[in-house]
Amino acid sequence: MQLPNITEGKFQEEDMQMTMPIGFMGMNIGPTELLVILAIVLILFGGKKLPDLARSLGRSLGEFKKGKDEGEKLANEKVKEIVDDIKKEEPGKVEGPKV
Repeated sequence: MQLPNITEGKFQEEDMQMTMPIGFMGMNIGPTELLVILAIVLILFGGKKLPDLARSLGRSLGEFKKGKDEGEKLANEKVKEIVDDIKKEEPGKVEGPKV
């Protein structure tokens, strides 16, 4: 993973992107395993609870994404403030963005 370029005042998405396989111990889940897991969930929760479960999962993911976006926005603002302060104090030490 590369360190982000803070001279631009914001993190680029590709700078912070990490890949993580879905599964246990680094093994990917295939379509067969996914069907088995869904069958087990159906047996455990029943057909009546699945819509409620899916709805709450969707809401949770939406809240998570919203919180992540707010955190990224706050971090970008703080980095920009720090870079601007450094530019004011010692303008020769901070490079501008490379075009």
